[in-house]
Amino acid sequence: MTSSKDVMFEQLGASNEITSNVKTIGILTSGGDAPGMNAAIRAVVRTALANGLEVKGIRRGFTGLLEEDIIDLNANSVSDIIQRGGTILYTARCPEFVTKEGQDKGAEVCRKHGIDGLVVIGGDGSFQGAKQLAARGINTVGLPGTIDLDIACTDYTIGFDTAVNTAMESIDKVRDTSTSHERCSIIEVMGRNAGYIALWCGIANGAEDVLTTERYDHDEQRIISNIIEKRKIGKKHHIIVNAEGIGDSYGMAKRIEAATGMETRATIIGHIQRGGSPTCKDRVYASAMGAKAVDILCRGGSNRVVAYKHGEFVDFDINEALAMKKDLDEYLFQMSKKLSR
Repeated sequence: MTSSKDVMFEQLGASNEITSNVKTIGILTSGGDAPGMNAAIRAVVRTALANGLEVKGIRRGFTGLLEEDIIDLNANSVSDIIQRGGTILYTARCPEFVTKEGQDKGAEVCRKHGIDGLVVIGGDGSFQGAKQLAARGINTVGLPGTIDLDIACTDYTIGFDTAVNTAMESIDKVRDTSTSHERCSIIEVMGRNAGYIALWCGIANGAEDVLTTERYDHDEQRIISNIIEKRKIGKKHHIIVNAEGIGDSYGMAKRIEAATGMETRATIIGHIQRGGSPTCKDRVYASAMGAKAVDILCRGGSNRVVAYKHGEFVDFDINEALAMKKDLDEYLFQMSKKLSR
C-alpha cells in the first residue's frame, strides 16, 4: 500500500522532472526594488544548478538585457545574500523595452547568450516585458516583486511584508513623540496606486484615520470633525496614515492645524520602506517562488506568473494574470473604521 507520505514524495519528484530543452536560465529584477528579491535570486540560482542547468544574471533589468550586461552565476555568487535588502542584480526601468524594436532585440540577446529560460522579478510592467519575450520564443516566468501588494493574481508579493513592518515600526516611533506633544501626526506611507500599506498600518498602528488611494473621498472636513470630537472626549493626540497616492501631507497638516488649533505635523516615511533586511516571511516565500519558477521552466512552461493563492504556491498564464483586477479587502477596510472610533 502506498502511504500519503510516499505520494507526497512522488509528487515532489515529479515537480522537479526536467522535460524541457532549457539549458540556461537567465534572471533579472525590474522596476522598483523590494526586500526579498535577493532570496528569490538565490533560490533560482541554486535550484537551477541542482537541476544541472547554467544560470546567467542580467544586471539592471531589461536595460541591462539590451546592453548585454550579463554575468555567469554560481552557488558562490549568491552566498550570504538572503538577508540583504535590495537586489544584487540592480534594477532599472526601461522605456525602450516598451517598443517592438526593444523587445525584438531583447529576444535576440537572449538567444545570443544561450538563455532559453528567463525569470523576471518585478511588477505588472515587468510581466508585460516577459510576455513579449515569451511571444518571441524565450520561455519566461514572472515572480511578483513589489512592496505595494498590488498584483491581482496573488495574495502575496515579494517585499510587502518587510515594507509594511518597516512602516509600522516607523509609525510607532512617530506616535511616541506625537503623544508627548499632544499633536496630530499625518504619516505618509508608500503606495502610489495601492493603499495596502496604508490600510495594514492603519490597523496595526491603531490610527484614528486611514486614507487609502482606493477609498479616500477627499472629505477633509470629516477628518477635522473627527479630531475635534475626539478632543472633546479627552483624546490628546491623533494619528492619520496617508497613502502616497493621495499625498499633500504637508498641505493637509497646515489646514488641519488651522481648523482645529491642534499642532499638526506631517512625516513622509519614503524609501526607507524599500530597504532593510527582509523578514522571515519574505525570505521563505520569495525562496519558494524562485524555486517554483525553475520547476516551471524545467517542465517546459512559459509565459507564466508564480503566485501565492489560498495558501498555495501556484502559477497563472501571464495574460490571465494581467487581466485580473484587485481591490482592497472590504472587510479589513470597514473593520479599520470601526476600530478607529
